[in-house]
Amino acid sequence: MDQTNRAERAVPLVKAERAVRTVRTDEWARAREFRLDALRDPVAPIAFLETYEDAVQRPDSFWRERTERSARSASVRQFVAELTDGEWAGSVVALVERAGTTDALGGLSAYEQAHLVAVYVRPEHRGAGVLKELFDAAIAWAWSLEEPRAERVRLYVDERNGRARAAYRRLGFEPTGRTVPVENDPSAREFELAVSRPGA
Repeated sequence: MDQTNRAERAVPLVKAERAVRTVRTDEWARAREFRLDALRDPVAPIAFLETYEDAVQRPDSFWRERTERSARSASVRQFVAELTDGEWAGSVVALVERAGTTDALGGLSAYEQAHLVAVYVRPEHRGAGVLKELFDAAIAWAWSLEEPRAERVRLYVDERNGRARAAYRRLGFEPTGRTVPVENDPSAREFELAVSRPGA
């Protein structure tokens, strides 16, 4: 099946009050505002490598290109949980990482895998199943890829972000034992958590 056509289709309704779907190319301004909101969250310093101060300075062309790539590329996909009134309750981005190539953190990927980044659920929607719906959609997309055939889906979480770590564990992500230093604070570590392809 053509990846581009599949990319722009909405994932079927997960619950009556919201749908999880892929971002569309014309939604760059909404994607920008959602990202800036995420970077203003109190936990942002330990949840994201990017800062609000850096992101708000980026030109519109940056947001257009990033959103288009997230909508059309075969190697990255942004999923949003959209309420019936059009509000985005949450988002996650899945990046394809090929074995033997440089991964999202600058290391060497040992697996054919998808890497979940930019995970954010608005505070008023936390605890309502939004994170699970987003992850279900992103993981299903990863398993649907034919080339590469993802062996696992992984993410990294700051050791100081216990709430997020517990949420990811509830969704089936297990520690792999791998850690990396936090880019803007080498005294802190990020833990790798992963879920393997069913039957692998």
